[in-house]
Amino acid sequence: MERFSETVLRDSFAQGGPLILGISGGSGSGKTTLARSIEAHFGPQLCEVLYQDSYYLDQSHRFDQDGGQVNYDHPEALDFDLMSHHLEALAKGLSVQIPKYDFVTHSRRGDFKDFSPKPLVVVDGILILSQPQLRQHFNRSVFVDTPEELRFQRRLERDVRERGRTPDGVKRQFYSQVKPMHDLFVEPSKLHADLCVSGLSEPIHSLEKIFGLGFESHKNLVFK
Repeated sequence: MERFSETVLRDSFAQGGPLILGISGGSGSGKTTLARSIEAHFGPQLCEVLYQDSYYLDQSHRFDQDGGQVNYDHPEALDFDLMSHHLEALAKGLSVQIPKYDFVTHSRRGDFKDFSPKPLVVVDGILILSQPQLRQHFNRSVFVDTPEELRFQRRLERDVRERGRTPDGVKRQFYSQVKPMHDLFVEPSKLHADLCVSGLSEPIHSLEKIFGLGFESHKNLVFK
């Protein structure tokens, strides 16, 4: 399989565009922690994360209660056409404007984030490997595999702490929407990943599997 060193990242970017790494897994799997660990290791000059969560459609008119009828874990809740368009532009070395989503009001904000391509763009999202129009843009893809109970506990803590949710609402939504959508869309998409890593492992161990041995040295980093 093709190997990409840090030098190749820079050379490829100079020749026209970044290398794009997709990281998927269930909600609470640890995929975002892994994506941010990669971003932190390479630094802002070499790497930035593009989040699927930025591409949710406005749901403010449908969110009638905590854990209500809005199914955020179904592909129809997301603007994958726009996301695919942005990935195509980034692959060509072009900057894009990423929408900002407010999970408290369940609506798109009026402002945008300017996203300029870096040598390595990491794409984070539970459904990105389920979408052919996204997969075509990935140079490499990783699936973070994590037991359901741990994923639920992580999601419960996050949604209560960061998104103003109640424990009962989070639990109801998880078992009525998150789990069924995971079983239907997310878990099967694992077959499209180039590599599966365990969500039980520390990020450093997953990083070693993705980039190879000698992770303490930038010069030895490779995709495998």
